[in-house]
Amino acid sequence: MSLRRTLSALLASAALSVPGEALAGDGAFGWMSGNWYLTVGATGLVAPKFEGSSKYMLSAVPLVSLGKAGPEARFSSRNDNISFALVDSGSVRAGLVGKFLWSRGSDTAELRGLDPVRWGGEAGGFFEFYPLDWMRVRAELRHGIRAHNGFAGDVAADAFYDVTPDIRISGGPRLSFASSKYFEAYYGVDAREAAASGVSEYHPGGGLKSLGVGGAVTWKITDPVTASLFGEYSRLTGPAAESSLVRERGDRDQFTVGISGTYRFDFSM
Repeated sequence: MSLRRTLSALLASAALSVPGEALAGDGAFGWMSGNWYLTVGATGLVAPKFEGSSKYMLSAVPLVSLGKAGPEARFSSRNDNISFALVDSGSVRAGLVGKFLWSRGSDTAELRGLDPVRWGGEAGGFFEFYPLDWMRVRAELRHGIRAHNGFAGDVAADAFYDVTPDIRISGGPRLSFASSKYFEAYYGVDAREAAASGVSEYHPGGGLKSLGVGGAVTWKITDPVTASLFGEYSRLTGPAAESSLVRERGDRDQFTVGISGTYRFDFSM
């Protein structure tokens, strides 16, 4: 069984294991009634100019999360992509997830001669649970739209501790994986590109993309307003690390630091 099919089966079986009352309600759309939340915000960060780059740039990205308010306070991370929870039992959440992908041009010295990657997105599903009161594990599996035609996914575990009622520290390991079509878009170099850029030809397969660790300090300024300072490190592995673009013009070690702010809206339906 392929990596993609295995992960799809795991996510599906995990979602189906949630008690039926988390999904059912009064009528076909009964699950929509109740208390909901919408969290919006933005992150400013210093990160590699592109995946595998050895140069860094300052950028900003939006943060959005929508779901039903559960019986317990949940943990969230700036790594969570835009998500919509269809299942929420407090200790288990599952639903839809999306990610926006910026375009990658070919106007820098490292990328000159390589085909640009179009802007696009990824859409799929997520599943998260709490094996311990102080730990959350989250997995996402997404399919590319426009930018690439492959699969990409992430698994992260975060332990968290409340230093004070308003300040929380958290951190844990991260893992990313992708299919061959994803790696072809971002790390592949065909014969024509190799001749135009001087980068060695490379045709990747699928597999593990990176292993790393991340942490954050989160401050609850008021009930709806939260700010966070975070840092991440990842080490490219597998097809990403073996790419000629990374070996000849980039760096396997990838660092990210930044700050974020969010505002939570609570409403009922």
